[in-house]
This record gives sequence, C-alpha cells and structure tokens, in this order.
Amino acid sequence: MSSATNANESYCTFTLASDATAGGLPSQEEIAKQLESNDPKIKRHALKAAIMAMLGGEAMPRILMQVIRFCINSDDKPLKKLCMLYWEVVPRYQEPTSDEVLRAASGGPPVQRKLLPEMILVCNALMNDLNHPNEFVRGSMLRFLCKVKDEEILGPLIPSIKACLKHRHQYVRKNAVLAVFHAHRLHGESLIPDGPELVGEFIAQETDMAARRNAFLMLYNESEDLAIQFLARNLDDVSKFGDGFSLLVLDLTRKACRRDPNQKSRFVRVLFQMLSSNSAAVSYEAAWTLISLSNSPTAVRAAAVTYTTLLNTQNDNNVMMIVLERLEQLKKKHSKILQELLMDILRALSSPNPDICKKVLDVAMALVTSKNVAEVVTTLKREVAKTTQESSDSSEDKGKVYRNMLIQAIHGCAVRFPDVAESVVHTLMDFLSSDGGMQVIIFVRAIVERYPALRPAILSKLVSTIDEVSNSNVMCVCLWILGEYCETSETVKDAFDTITEQLGEAPFIVQAEDKKAREKAAAEAAKGPKMVTKNVVLADGTYATQTIYSEPKINLASLDKTPHLRKMIVGGDIFLGEIVCSCLTKMCLRAPDVGIDAVTTKGMTVKALLIMCGVVKMAEVAVSAQKSSLADCQERVTLCCRVLLDPKASALLKPTLLSEGKNSFAAFLKNLQEKEAKDKEESKEEVVSAQADDLIHFRQLRSMTAQGGDIDLDDGTDLARATGYADGGSLLSNELSHVYQLSGFADPVYAEAFVTVHDYDILLEILLINRTPNTLSNLTVELSTMGDMKIVERPQSHTIGPLDQMTIRASIKVSSTETGHIFGTIVYEDASTQEKGYINLNDIHMDIMDYIRPATCTDEVFRSMWAEFEWENKVAISTSIKDLIEFLDHIVSSTNMTCLTPHDRNERGSFLAANLYAKSVFGEDALVNVSVEKKDDNDGKLAGYIRIRSKTQGIALSLGDRITSVQRGLLPNKQ
Repeated sequence: MSSATNANESYCTFTLASDATAGGLPSQEEIAKQLESNDPKIKRHALKAAIMAMLGGEAMPRILMQVIRFCINSDDKPLKKLCMLYWEVVPRYQEPTSDEVLRAASGGPPVQRKLLPEMILVCNALMNDLNHPNEFVRGSMLRFLCKVKDEEILGPLIPSIKACLKHRHQYVRKNAVLAVFHAHRLHGESLIPDGPELVGEFIAQETDMAARRNAFLMLYNESEDLAIQFLARNLDDVSKFGDGFSLLVLDLTRKACRRDPNQKSRFVRVLFQMLSSNSAAVSYEAAWTLISLSNSPTAVRAAAVTYTTLLNTQNDNNVMMIVLERLEQLKKKHSKILQELLMDILRALSSPNPDICKKVLDVAMALVTSKNVAEVVTTLKREVAKTTQESSDSSEDKGKVYRNMLIQAIHGCAVRFPDVAESVVHTLMDFLSSDGGMQVIIFVRAIVERYPALRPAILSKLVSTIDEVSNSNVMCVCLWILGEYCETSETVKDAFDTITEQLGEAPFIVQAEDKKAREKAAAEAAKGPKMVTKNVVLADGTYATQTIYSEPKINLASLDKTPHLRKMIVGGDIFLGEIVCSCLTKMCLRAPDVGIDAVTTKGMTVKALLIMCGVVKMAEVAVSAQKSSLADCQERVTLCCRVLLDPKASALLKPTLLSEGKNSFAAFLKNLQEKEAKDKEESKEEVVSAQADDLIHFRQLRSMTAQGGDIDLDDGTDLARATGYADGGSLLSNELSHVYQLSGFADPVYAEAFVTVHDYDILLEILLINRTPNTLSNLTVELSTMGDMKIVERPQSHTIGPLDQMTIRASIKVSSTETGHIFGTIVYEDASTQEKGYINLNDIHMDIMDYIRPATCTDEVFRSMWAEFEWENKVAISTSIKDLIEFLDHIVSSTNMTCLTPHDRNERGSFLAANLYAKSVFGEDALVNVSVEKKDDNDGKLAGYIRIRSKTQGIALSLGDRITSVQRGLLPNKQ
C-alpha cells in the first residue's frame, strides 16, 4: 500500500484471473447488492469485480462500507484473502480538493492527509485477525501487514504483532518477525523503537530455521551490531541454520568489510566453513567473498578448489558458465594456483554442451606450462579419440565443432611447446578423413614448417594416408605440403608414385561404360523391396502362407573402387586439378637436385605432362559454376608444361616455384606468432603497485564504498556486468538514449516512454503528465505493434488529477530479430466537461542493434552457413568515406559485428574483402560479406557491394536497412 495523496496511485501486488470481468464489470449498485448475499461464492465474485474496477480508476465509495458490514467478519478463507487485496487498492485517505492541489503546486502548504473514518473499523478487523486462534489466519494477516505503509493503520496493531512473536506455531512467528522488520524500517522511532532488541531476544530462543533467518534479516538491516554479536556466539552452528541464513551471513560479511576492512579476520573462519556447504549457492558466494577478502594463497586455493568442485558436480549449463567466468577472472592474478587444478578443470569437458567445452578450453589453455603440458595433451588426445567412437557416446553429440576445438587446442600446445609436437601430430593425422580433417591438415602444415626435424616422419605418414582423404579442401593442402616439403629422393619418389597411382591414367572424364554401370546400380537400388509369397510346411505338418520382403543388397562401395583423388578430379574439381599439376611440377623440378637419375626424372616428367593434359581436357568438359575456371586452369597448366619442357623457362621460374611458396608461408606464420605474442603482452597480469607520489586515501573522509585497491566486495559490479553497463559513467547517457517523446509539450497530456530491451522482453515505462487544471478520467494508452512483437500486458485505464502525473507500464514480447514499430494513441475523458479526446503518439522504432551480439566462428563454419542460408540481401556501397580500412571499421562498429578476416592496416591497396559475423539473442546467425574497391576513375570513391545472408528473411532485411542508413559515414538519426 502506498502512502499516496491520490487514491488512483494505489496498486495491487497480485494478479487476478479474468473470470471476474467476463461479460463486463457490474455497476457499483450491483456489486453492493451482491455483497449482501449469504453465498460466499457470490461475495467473492463481487469483491473481485470491485477490485478490478478500482484498479481501472473507478472510485466506488459505497463499496467500502458494504465490505466492512458483510465481508470483514466472514470465516471463508478465499474471501478473507480477497479482502486483503481490497485493502491494498481501496482509498484510505480523503481526496484533496482541486483548490488544495493548486495551492500546494503554487508553493503553498502541502496537502494534509486525512484518514477516512471507516479505516478505524478496518483496523479493528485487522486486529481481530491478528488475535485469531487459527494460525493460518494470523500468518496471512502478518504477511499482508508487510505491504502496509501507513503509520496510522500500523500503530494500533503493534501490540498484537509483538504478541505473535511468542506464538506456538512457527508460521506465525516467522511472519511476525517480518512484520516487525517492516514496521521498524518505515516508522521505527515512532512505532516500535525497541524492535532490534525485541528481535535480538527472539532470535536467541528461536529454533525454527525460517523464523531464525527472518530475524537475522531484521538485525542485519536494522542493527548490524546485534547481528554480529549473535553470529560471534554461534559461529560453530552456522552450517546448521540453513542456506538462507548462510547467504545472509555472507551479505553481512560484505557489508561490514565494505565499511571497515579491519573486520576481515572476524569472518574468515565462517567463510572457510561455508566453502564445504552442501548448497551450491552458499559455497559459490562464500568462495568469491573469500577471494575479495583475502589474497593469501591459502584463501585463493580454497576458493579455486570450491569453484572446480562446483564445475564438476553441477549439471546446469548456466551455473557452469558462471563458475568458468569466475575462474577466468581468478586466472588473471592467481594463475600459478590455478595451474595446480588444471586437470580438475579439464574434467568439465565431459559436458554435452559445446559452449561449456569451448570456455573450459579457453581457460585451460592459458594455464598450460611445460610442467603440465604432457598431461593436458594426453587428456585432449583422449577426448579426440572419444569423438570417433559410436554415436551412443555422449561426446559424439557435440559433433565436429567439439573435435575442431580440441584440434585447435592441441595445435596451440604444440606451437608453444615443441616437445609435444611429435607425440600429437601422428595421432591427429588419423583424423584426416573425419569431419575435422581441415583443422588437422592446417595443424600439420604449420608443424612441418616450424619443425624441420619432424618432416620425414610426417611426410611418410601423409603419403600413406592420402588415399583416405575424401574432402577436396583437405586434399589440396595435402598436395601442397607434399609439393613443397618433399626434399629427399625417397620422399619425392614415394609421393609422386602415390599421387599418380591415386590419379590413374588419363583421361579424367566419365567413360560411357562407367556411366551405364552407375545408372544400372542406381536403378536397382531404386526398385526397392520385392514381395515374395510362398507356401511352407509348419512343424505340426500343416500348411501356411509366408510372405517375404526381399531387398537387393547392393554395396555401392564395392562397385565403385575408384580412389578418392581420381573421383574428385573426374567429378569436375578444376581447382584440385590445378593443385595436382602444380604439385607434380615441383616434384619433377626438384628430382634432379635430390639425386634422382635422369631416366627416372624424364619418366616422371612424361607422366606429369600426360596428367596435365587430362586435367585441361576435364576442365573443358566439366560444367563449372565459374566461367573463369577453365581459362585459369589453361593458363596455369600451360605455365607448368612450359617449365617442364623449356630449359630457359625452367631456369627462370624454378627458384620461384620451389622456394617462394615456402617463404611466403613462413612469413605468414611469423606474423601470426608476432601477433599472438603482442596480444599476450597486452593481456599480461596486472601488477598492482604503489608509487611514491600516489595519493593517500583516508577512509573516514571518503564515502561508505570500498576503495578499489583495498577490497572489492561491491555487488554493483556484478549488477553492472549483468545489465550490460560496463561502467557507471555511461549509465545515464545510455538510459537517456532509450527515452522517446510520444506527444508534444502543448498537448493536454504529455507522454514520454523509457524503453528497456532485455532479450525477448521489451518493457515500456510511459510517463503521463496532465497539463490541464481538470481531472481526466478513463485515460487509456492504446498501443499497437508492427513486426514480430506481441503486447502481453496492456496498460489499464486510469484517472489522473489536475497537473498530476503517473507512470504506467506495458510489456511486449519479441520473437525474432526484426525491425519493429510501436505506435498508439491516448484516449481520455474530461471529468468536468465530459468531453472525450485523443492524442496520436509518435512511433517508437525498435533498433535491430538491440538484439545483435558480436560472435566468432571458423572460416569453415562461415562457408558452410553461407552456402546453406537462402535469404540474401545485397546492398550497393555508397559512402563519403574514402579509406578502405576506415570504411570497414565503420561498418563493423555500426552493425555490432565481428570481423573474421584479418587485415594489415599498414598495407594500402585498392581492393578489400572481409567476412563479418554476429549472432542475435534468439540464436540466429547473421553473415555479411564486404567487397569494396577504390576506383581511380571515380575520384577515389569506394564502390562495391555488401551481401547479407541469414536463415530468416527478417534479419537480412533489417540488417540491410541498418547498413544502408549508416554506410555514408554519418551517425544515424534517432528515430
């Protein structure tokens, strides 16, 4: 109950079912007549209707006495509860006149509240319920009193509330403590000045856990000294008092240490006890509170052990993610302690959620050292092996994404610690034919370049497993490695023979006989099962009819024994054919240098030339999606043939072909390593140090918040992180950017809305100000939406006094990432002239950026999604920005996306291509490809296209509109 000067500012804390309003609300006379009935059901229905009508702005002054006369002394429990709801919304004070309100608004004396005379009878009824012999009635009334804020009503009830503290039933006692707490917090000095002492005596004798917890909550907020004294006397029994009591103790710890850090030592003992609590919430809160209180290795180690225990015992993905976030923060300052628990952290890889596994690997990889790298790699290899087991295995459900994460983690370990490279590379090469083959071959390519000593063994393993590779991209990288790094006669011969054997003889086109055989096999498979019916003799000598469904067993694999490499070339893979030609050319050029005789070299050259001719013929016959593929193939293969046949061309191009590719790749790895080192340098542990000229902070002269260097126990940091506000300084500006003016200053009713977007929910807080000297009744804000939005809570009708204001709320559900509009009108009725009016409101444009979050993915995943998604929006580039990198940065920042394509900002070219990726809060993927060119013949202006792809049409169109509005380089105006 609010202590408002206007009865219409009352509110109800419960939601009533709509059955009371079915068919329209009855009139005041009908409700009054129904309340006189002897049937409790009729009374309940009438009282519900009265509550709904009063919440809608109807005064209904006659109903108060009817409720006092016919409902207040009823023994019907639902009717008693409805009476409590009625006391919440009923006007308890006399309405001020217009003259009093105008005098108060013009600087005169404030309006004095006058309690209605009928409230004396209500107080008497409330006191009767407080003294009722039924404990449920007493407890319900005590709970209701926790919502009453009026001193005039609470005053006469204080003796009865105190008497309930000694009631025999715990339900009454625990609610009585809350009632005392509520009364003391609002009117402590005037109503119940001895509240803390009274509760202090109560908690010393109380045995019920809920009542004890409520009593401690009262002492914690109203008398901290008494709470600390009780805690000191019962330190050994805190674990027996329940989870709710333990959480309050942790709150008291943070509050006390925030005010006086010297209190830390008093609470450390109880914190260590709570670390082993059976409740996950208590142990988690105790762990991070202990870390905030103390930086000693013992405290940090105990908290870290608690975190890892929670990580491995909890099944809730949200809990696991929160614990991993805490471990990541702990890693920044106490990495050495976490290194001891690294293997316990890796146990969380058993989670079926790939996001959890990714977070575990992110935390664990930063803790790998030369001491534990062997154990870590063994664990990762075991996890990779699990992904190849039968589909019933739990890790198989995570799919190739999890396998790729594991391979990347092993790759990182091998790069940082060369000693383990040899032990992992052979294991991973067994997965070249699996879904994660691309990740494996990229890892092998880097290892071959960085560790020359491992090349012979790796190349031998690669040659023996190349026949198992069925992916075109993986095969391309395998052939490039063999062409670049086969530097001995044995490896060159083995690799050349294996590749030519896999390719077979030219031509590389589908022969007529093979085509007929395949068509015949496909026709046989399409025929399906045959039904055969025959008579059989049963065991007892009788005859029976037996129907058998026979299906032809065709093993397509046994029919087609073509090697994978030849199958891909014959299938029309022109780019792979070019790679094969380049690889064979390099081997033929390197053959004389590694000691292969001239006859063998000449035979290799002839074979290579025949294969090249077959590849060009295949390119001419193949139906390619890109017309330039044939021309590119002819040009590149012609170059290879000329190098092998023309001695002058061979002398000129041989150094380039044999060494430039390797050198470029080595430079790429070097740049990548330097970038990683630079990022690592930036993310080094922050060393807190004090300088001689630093300011001295006097806590007594500062506010009650803790200073940053001493202790960080402020829950506000967690709240800011949860709501998305990184710092408090931008809080006000962020809120103001979400305020929309709905009507003009000259309108009879001024309206503005504050919009809060939280994932699937949009909350509108609409401020209404009556700018007329008359009372406006039945004022309703009628809202409508356009787009995938649905209004789930519409504003009720209200009556607003002259020059008065109120705030109403509306809730909207969003189902997809799509630009939407909210529009509506205000309808009202002038109480003095009985004239109706309406005001059209300005539209609220919901920005798609409220739902877009930056995200990352691998190039392979991006390409697969790009090929899968069907909705595409193509936006032509038209901008005043003239620098390529600047334009890309502008698009990335304006669309809240992540750029997946690395760029060297020092290089200045005339063309730029980049892939951008983001995810919506609804899990929808947004893919953007930027292709922009700086044309010299167009005054240096940028031209090109931005292509957006998504699985749904809404996000593609909305993101396209956003890019169109921001690409010119000007900040978009707020709608």
